[in-house]
Amino acid sequence: MRAAVVRAFGGPEAVEIVDVELPEPGARQVRIKVTASALNPVDAGVRAGIFGGAGRQIGLGWDVAGTVDAVGPAAAWSVGEEVVALAHGVAAPLGAHAEYVVVDADAVALAPASVDAVHAATLPLNALTAVQALDLLDLAPGDSLLVTGGAGAVGGYAVEIAARRGVKVAALARAQDEEFVRSLGATRLVDGAGGADGADGSGGAGGFDAVLDAAVLGSEALAFVRDGGAYAGVIPQAQPAAERGVRTTAVEVASDGVRLAELVRAVDAGELTLRVAGTYALADAAEAHARLAEGGLRGRLVIVP
Repeated sequence: MRAAVVRAFGGPEAVEIVDVELPEPGARQVRIKVTASALNPVDAGVRAGIFGGAGRQIGLGWDVAGTVDAVGPAAAWSVGEEVVALAHGVAAPLGAHAEYVVVDADAVALAPASVDAVHAATLPLNALTAVQALDLLDLAPGDSLLVTGGAGAVGGYAVEIAARRGVKVAALARAQDEEFVRSLGATRLVDGAGGADGADGSGGAGGFDAVLDAAVLGSEALAFVRDGGAYAGVIPQAQPAAERGVRTTAVEVASDGVRLAELVRAVDAGELTLRVAGTYALADAAEAHARLAEGGLRGRLVIVP
């Protein structure tokens, strides 16, 4: 089968398409014939060597939407089922940017019935990151939350999920994204200098109960949190130091098929917005990485084998 890998770290040109043996599922694993797989910033980090692994082949791609193709012992899935999954890992020899991928059976959920596989492929990594970060913040209905990067992939999911939980959500985003973040459930737009449109008259700079820092602003985002509040980042172990009694943490996303199934149900209920910025053939994965590096995307690029 063909797969996108990195064997020498670098820019988009470091992405190679190679022929490898078809992987076989082990106990409690399934093999998925990949229909679509999103390209995420973490893939650019893997490609650049941020996570290590020099001197060996590293696979790319964490998100997968496709069809169960083979089932290992004690895996409660059936060949032919349409599924989504998170193929978690930053240093595995093969990832989801491939024609087939093997994942643990408990990382898998039935695919949304209401969208195609290309859109479904944008769900697992970003939505699981958002919901697991929100879990760390442990907000109650009526609490105030600022989501930095509220128009981005992780931030957009965080806005929708938090608003559905009854949290008062503001989004740090560009003025041109105001209509969009409001459509997700944000009641206010906050700019990078701490200003706001004042729609509900509360939670300005330094006044939010919590911040979910999807834009990776670090200590700059921490300044929006009230004394004794909470901060959650999206890069493991990279949160700013605690200050003013603010609890700081960062999510380390984990595969979770049960939680992913909940997110799928939210998609089918019209409660989560899936956004595709463009599609690329597997053979053009390096071009997709180059487009990602240009920035300015709203939604995810998707690799289609």
